[in-house]
Amino acid sequence: MSVTAKDVPALAPRPAGGMVQSVRDSLVVAKRNLIRMTRIPEMILFGVIQPVMFVVLFTYVFGGSISIPGTGVSKAAYTEFLMAGIFAQTVTFATAGAGAGIADDMHKGLIDRFRSLPMARGAVLTGRTLADLVQTAITLAVLAVVALIVGWRTHENIGKVLAGFALLLLLGYAFTWIGALIGLSVRTPEAATSGGLIWLFPLTFISNAFVPVNGMPKFLQYVAEWNPFSATVQAARELFGNTIPGGPKSVTGAWPMEHPVWASLIWSVLIILVFRTLAVRKYRKASG
Repeated sequence: MSVTAKDVPALAPRPAGGMVQSVRDSLVVAKRNLIRMTRIPEMILFGVIQPVMFVVLFTYVFGGSISIPGTGVSKAAYTEFLMAGIFAQTVTFATAGAGAGIADDMHKGLIDRFRSLPMARGAVLTGRTLADLVQTAITLAVLAVVALIVGWRTHENIGKVLAGFALLLLLGYAFTWIGALIGLSVRTPEAATSGGLIWLFPLTFISNAFVPVNGMPKFLQYVAEWNPFSATVQAARELFGNTIPGGPKSVTGAWPMEHPVWASLIWSVLIILVFRTLAVRKYRKASG
């Protein structure tokens, strides 16, 4: 009995292994999440409204009441001091959305469907965090336009300004891995949202984002100046040219405030390495 070529079932191509497969699979998952965002535009809309409200409220409600050392009480000075903090808060608050999205996928069984495919395990989480990074970048761009409207200005060249935004996005990407771990550790998207926000408020407010740390109690000054959030805020201020001329960088002499760009890079990379490892390990156990 002869067998022709058409009688032999076609074999599925073997997926590329290692890094190539991981990158390819991550981009596929990222594309899936970006398409989903375009079909639910309110996700982006609501993500933009909150930081815009923070900009307007802090600028016009607190701007004329808060004194910045070396400048006195000045709305214009406070606006330039404030914006790096608002930008940093915006990118870190994306953590809650990342956690809720992953928890939702777990709850609906989507992760089980991904498990049935020949794809890298970490690609599901990497693709999700990359899609969240794109959404955060869009929000940050809109927020920058609003900041310019209310009087924020940069005083450095375009290269440094872009580097400042790059550091902010790197911090946001690092924090989405914390959100991924939270999303994998809870049972519902609602719990992921609450768990993603409850620790962010003390992190962002015990910092140099909204007020100078010199008015804080001594022990909080140390906490604020060693806060990774504060390092990125200070780095962005320096790269935007929004620091106070002749003003001290640090109240306590903390290294992150004296070298904020390096501190921001180190903190962000360290957070990514630690929490990506923990999140991927948790994902394997949760879907195992």
